[in-house]
Amino acid sequence: MQDWSAIEGLERTTLTELFANDPDRLGKLTLDVGGIHFDWAKTHLDDAAITAFTGLCTTMELAAKREALFDGAAINTTEGRAATHTAERGVGNEDDVARARGFQARMRAVIDAIEADAFGPVRHILHVGIGGSALGPDLIFDALGRDEDRYDVAIVSNVDGVAMEEAVKRFDPQATLLVVASKTFTTTETMLNAASAMAWMAEGGVEDPYGRVIALTAAPDKAVEWGVDETRVLPFSDSVGGRYSLWSSIGFPFALALGFDAYAELLEGAAIMDRHFRDAEPAANAPVLAAFADLYYSQVVGCETRATFAYDERLRLLPSYLQQLEMESNGKSVTAAGEPLSRNSAPITWGGVGTDAQHAVFQLLHQGTRIVPLEFVAVIEAGDTLDPGHHRQLLLNAFAQGAALMAGKANADPARAYAGDRPSSTLLLNDLDARTLGALIAFYEQRTFVNAVLIGINPFDQFGVELGKEMAKAADAGGQTFDASTNDLLTRAGLA
Repeated sequence: MQDWSAIEGLERTTLTELFANDPDRLGKLTLDVGGIHFDWAKTHLDDAAITAFTGLCTTMELAAKREALFDGAAINTTEGRAATHTAERGVGNEDDVARARGFQARMRAVIDAIEADAFGPVRHILHVGIGGSALGPDLIFDALGRDEDRYDVAIVSNVDGVAMEEAVKRFDPQATLLVVASKTFTTTETMLNAASAMAWMAEGGVEDPYGRVIALTAAPDKAVEWGVDETRVLPFSDSVGGRYSLWSSIGFPFALALGFDAYAELLEGAAIMDRHFRDAEPAANAPVLAAFADLYYSQVVGCETRATFAYDERLRLLPSYLQQLEMESNGKSVTAAGEPLSRNSAPITWGGVGTDAQHAVFQLLHQGTRIVPLEFVAVIEAGDTLDPGHHRQLLLNAFAQGAALMAGKANADPARAYAGDRPSSTLLLNDLDARTLGALIAFYEQRTFVNAVLIGINPFDQFGVELGKEMAKAADAGGQTFDASTNDLLTRAGLA
């Protein structure tokens, strides 16, 4: 039974006062894990809040549910299965880890065959998927693959034909490897994009397009039925959710393009964070402390959104990735027991890239009437070889924004006054390499899990994405009736 009374009764002290009253505040609210420095000192967490939230961890059995996650128990209660994404990076039930290692060995063998020209010439990789089957690979390749020139990579997720056309117009069909990523191998958008890509290859003179397809799926029989040779199907476990699947064979495109060693480093970085999350006490546990701050603002203060700003162009896709991870996982209205949820679930996750965002949305963040907890993500080592002044200004802006949000500034003219006392946290990476990026993504996954446990929901199902898709399919088959507005739109678009 949840008891939020101790948390909701916390006295609200300003950030400036919290620093003044506790000389050891920085020591208590900063951590270093996996090449990342975490700083929650500019949030309203204090000793009393951490104690109250730690009590909630006990009430909600976080430790036991964390063990169940790593043990491979059926913690996805609505679907009656485990959530074994941590096993993909070597942390979890021995059988699950062994199975993941077997799938990874199979993936490496296919990569070796491609590099040995067993598939013929390959210069282009066309990866089609949607949701986690695209967002994860896209994030990793955009972050780590900007200097990679072994393969041209295009990741297509949108069913809009413009996306597919834009990708293939720069590729030679006879030198393209088509990667079809779908957990069920039935996803409408992915299978339509895959069929279009196959037609494009056939029109481009490829005699056997199926011979240039790799399937990434938890339903290998479906891929074989579709036409992919069994030796070119890279399976992963059905207990690996789509938004947690980049660690599995869904990671094939960046393992091929960046090298299998980079893929292995990504897994190891995630494993470092997993072990930290599993072993550290709440007050010294990065995902747990982050969730405490999240819940303080969403549940106590009533903030409806949370924003992440990546002060590094290479992490420009991170906010989009987090939108799916957090909002699909924790955007629920019932508890894990199926009862109506009596409190808010996940806030709306959004964000952008600094310094662009400063000239777009920071006006509201500094002077608007809504309080939005911010998270800054920055990297100490520059990703460019230009004048070091570029990176210096980037970091100075990131740190100054957090300081300004907290301190504010008085002015006799209210239009020029800053209220201050606005919270932010900072994640400062030593470098943006595969290992550190793996730790960063695993941190966000485990933070999402802690949020779910303490609210009392199941973060591993996603039934909310289905209804609209089902209605679209039924409408396409002529078996769906709609309201007057939707019928009018169908008619105007020539679809009725």
